[in-house]
Amino acid sequence: MSAPDGPALPFEPFKAKVVERIPNPSREDRERALERAGFNLFNLRSAEIRIDLLTDSGTGAMSDRQWSALMVGDEAYAGSRNFEEFEATVRELTGFPFVLPTHQGRGAENVLVSVLVRPGSIVPNNMHFDTTEAHVRNRGGEPKNLASADAYDPESDLPFKGNVDLDRLGALLRTAGEGRVPLAFVTLTNNAGAGQPVSFANFRATAELCRSHGVPLYVDMCRWAENAYFVKTREPGMRERSIAEIGRAFFDLADGATMSAKKDGLVNIGGFVATRDARVADRLKEALILYEGFPTYGGLARRDLGAMAVGLAEATDLEYLEHRIGQVRFLAGLLDRAGVPFFKPVGGHAVYLDVRRFLPHLDAAELPGQALVVELYREGGVRAVEIGSIMFGGQDGIPARPLEMVRLAIPRRVYSASHLAYVADVVARVHARRAEIGGLRMTHRPERLPHFTARFAPVERAAVAAPRAA
Repeated sequence: MSAPDGPALPFEPFKAKVVERIPNPSREDRERALERAGFNLFNLRSAEIRIDLLTDSGTGAMSDRQWSALMVGDEAYAGSRNFEEFEATVRELTGFPFVLPTHQGRGAENVLVSVLVRPGSIVPNNMHFDTTEAHVRNRGGEPKNLASADAYDPESDLPFKGNVDLDRLGALLRTAGEGRVPLAFVTLTNNAGAGQPVSFANFRATAELCRSHGVPLYVDMCRWAENAYFVKTREPGMRERSIAEIGRAFFDLADGATMSAKKDGLVNIGGFVATRDARVADRLKEALILYEGFPTYGGLARRDLGAMAVGLAEATDLEYLEHRIGQVRFLAGLLDRAGVPFFKPVGGHAVYLDVRRFLPHLDAAELPGQALVVELYREGGVRAVEIGSIMFGGQDGIPARPLEMVRLAIPRRVYSASHLAYVADVVARVHARRAEIGGLRMTHRPERLPHFTARFAPVERAAVAAPRAA
């Protein structure tokens, strides 16, 4: 089915049983909210937001089967039946024998990094996302982004821009020095790089390279099912394989994984860390008890483990994924018709606006990504997030980043085509008056992960200056 003179409308493979009223704050309300929030949309209240595209993490709608699982929770502190169901599901999907639940993905990262990373360690990845990078730095390690050059090209229509640069990875492993690389990550899909997928061929070569140097390879598998969909539809020889089979092919090459199940686990809270190494698993259990909880609940209500087990299986459904990724393509198609610049091709969970082409009159010191986020909210109550120099900037000032983007992340099974058409209209209206948009300055900069709690203020262009670290 197609919209009149527009992109295909994705068919929802579900129907609504419960509805939630969408707020409709006035423009005056939105202006007051921006002032109170210090022009940081993380500080807004949900009642002040019309359409919330801040993140797809934990913001989706659970299925009736997941809600049913919540009703039969076995809340035993140790040895819960729900843990057994969850553990069996993860083992079947991944093949990893040792599975430890955590409250969410950053809990899994914290446990794994605290066990393996030491001061002076180097941790390669295609691209670290914000919390992964912060955990490595917090342990005195050095995160290295080794995505291929294609990852930094927002206009080419290449199928696997999340791939690892094998030459750079090989050079790092040869020259780093013995014991300095305790593990390598590959993020599926590459969230910091516009949600781009990794090909199976590239992942297999990455795994072989790591194995030849004795470096364990771990997968950040937050969006593994979406990555498997792109492999199935884009990579030669993969068309006849199921999503679960493709995912397992990746995991069989890896030594372990971290996961925020708030993405492709289709739950509102939860995650896990998994490994093949029994000795590492013992150390992970010790860290888990210290930071998260007992190894059979990991900081979660046991009923949440039941919902996670169901959601992990539902994420492999091809009809669900076609709708999920179809929504992203639908929004992208509307924006393309309006001449709005975004990173191409779109990935599986979000459209990433290309800030430099959207606001070419603002330089890096004027924080154009955050300025665009503010304008989208001001115009229509749409909340998005900056993925650029604020999220990934250095400790001193705001250096320009190779990619400056604003992410429109679509929650799973939440919004309809009409909601996305509204978003496209808001973005198009902002784009039409883009020359009027001014910059921002940072008035409060936290030392770590500044995008979550920083505060900003509008600035006259003549007064622009890079902020100093707090």
